Amino acid sequence: MSTGNAGSPNDEAGILGRVAATIESRKGADPSTSYVAKLFSKGDDAILKKIGEEATETVMAAKDARVSGDGAKVLYEVADLWFHSLVLLAQFDLSPQQVLDELARREGISGIAEKAARQDS
Repeated sequence: MSTGNAGSPNDEAGILGRVAATIESRKGADPSTSYVAKLFSKGDDAILKKIGEEATETVMAAKDARVSGDGAKVLYEVADLWFHSLVLLAQFDLSPQQVLDELARREGISGIAEKAARQDS
């Protein structure tokens, strides 16, 4: 978590925004020279497949960390999962700030109540 320094190079919104801007800049790049451009060129299915792979790797790393007591691999895999989630957001012209805003909207609301409200709509 951030230490509260809004200008810190490691603050949550700042790094997410910078990574998102880099991803956005890769949308029109040459797929032979950019991994992100290659994902975009392959479309939704390729991006979704990567998210599925990274989610599975995150789960496996967490299970291993319970046995080994070392969470370093969990951090690595979650970073991969978040990165590919940012690619998906960009694919749909959405931003990390919109996700942060949605989390802020949900803050203080019971997860059960929030889910029930979604089902009512």
